[in-house]
Amino acid sequence: MGTRPLDVLNDALGSSVLVRLKGAREFRGTLTGYDIHMNLVLEEAEEILEDGTRKLGVVIVRGDNIVYVSP
Repeated sequence: MGTRPLDVLNDALGSSVLVRLKGAREFRGTLTGYDIHMNLVLEEAEEILEDGTRKLGVVIVRGDNIVYVSP
C-alpha cells in the first residue's frame, strides 16, 4: 500500500472507485488509468444521481474537478 496519492491510485488500478467532483457530482467506475494531474479514466462508469444511476461507459475525469477518490 502506497503512502503518496498517486501510489494509492496505482494500487486502485483495475478496481472500482467512487469519484466526487466539485458541484457534488459523483461517479463510480473501474479505474483504468490516470496521470500526474490526477486526470482519471473510468470504464463502466455511472453517474450517481438522487433517483438512481445513469450509465455512461468510458469517461475521462479532469483532475482539477476532483474533490476525492475513494478506492
